[in-house]
Amino acid sequence: MRVVISAGGTGGHIYPAVAIINKIKKEEPNSEFLYIGTHNRMEKDLIPSMNIPYEAIEVTGFARKFTLENFKTLTRFLKARKKCLQLIKDFNPDIVIGAGGYVTAPVIWAAKKLGHKTFIHEQNSVVGLSNKYLTKYVDKIGVSFESTLSEFPKEKVSLTGNPCSEKAIMTPKRKKSDFGLSDDKKLVLIVMGSLGSKSINEKMVEYVYGFRNKNYEVIFVTGNNYYEKLKNRRFPDNVKVVPFIENLPSIMKSTDLMVSRAGASTMSEIMALGIPTIFIPSPYVTNNHQYKNAKDLVDKNAALMIEEKDLTKIGFIKMVDDILEDEKKYNEIKKNVSNLGIKDSSTRIYNILKEMILNDKKFY
Repeated sequence: MRVVISAGGTGGHIYPAVAIINKIKKEEPNSEFLYIGTHNRMEKDLIPSMNIPYEAIEVTGFARKFTLENFKTLTRFLKARKKCLQLIKDFNPDIVIGAGGYVTAPVIWAAKKLGHKTFIHEQNSVVGLSNKYLTKYVDKIGVSFESTLSEFPKEKVSLTGNPCSEKAIMTPKRKKSDFGLSDDKKLVLIVMGSLGSKSINEKMVEYVYGFRNKNYEVIFVTGNNYYEKLKNRRFPDNVKVVPFIENLPSIMKSTDLMVSRAGASTMSEIMALGIPTIFIPSPYVTNNHQYKNAKDLVDKNAALMIEEKDLTKIGFIKMVDDILEDEKKYNEIKKNVSNLGIKDSSTRIYNILKEMILNDKKFY
């Protein structure tokens, strides 16, 4: 399979793209890839480090209100479309995939203009601006949340889940004792993303002292950027503070309760692994989509949520205590979140791609 794939800006778009690539490689080891990303966001370093061929285009997102900068953005978009036309023509892919971010817009547009089959994936419960724009240019669409199905033409859309979920299931489990903790006590895992969250970290670094003398243990993942400020502080014996955990799902499999932002990829792992979670959605993201992601689960009694504006030490500690001590409520949430998890997302996406290619008229 020859694949052009594009995703950019954040790990929430990039890691699902990588999961799709890895699934295709597993099923068809001789596949060839071209990743088209931005010239100045995290994918420009991450993707080449994985030995995936990479081409950069200069493109920026449109502001949601009128601004003169949008004229420059439009000029960049038109230049990017022209470059994508040439890149895709030269590579001649079987399929072109967009996994989110404004960088996908010129890629998918160019692919459709050249007559190639196209697929996009929406990770969030709220449809991103690029995917809204691209709806008329794509052949098939995969979504992570059942509630998002109605946002797209029903003849195009399928519930696939997020491809990061399948990787999480395949990840080997790590013991709590690997972190100097007890395998016999319950574990609360607090993590706010690979880089951490300054606003939450500043609160959590004080809140974790409230866990002293609890009958459960805590791992607080600060993110590399924030850890330097904390590494010399003394925390309660039942609290471990670490900058980063490589392959986080490995310890998530030993976690009893998670405290997390509500990014799409992390949520897909939580659902796939069936972990009761207290979400603290970031209020700083486009369209408040993390709040809406979390609410999708809260409304199904599959998670708990505290908005950052309502976060207090007493309220947070009480919520953790209450859910861990109420066995009936805990098991009900665990059952509900497990039932929402899609455990074969990468496989579903691969099957859609394969069917699209096989049905392409050039095969006949």
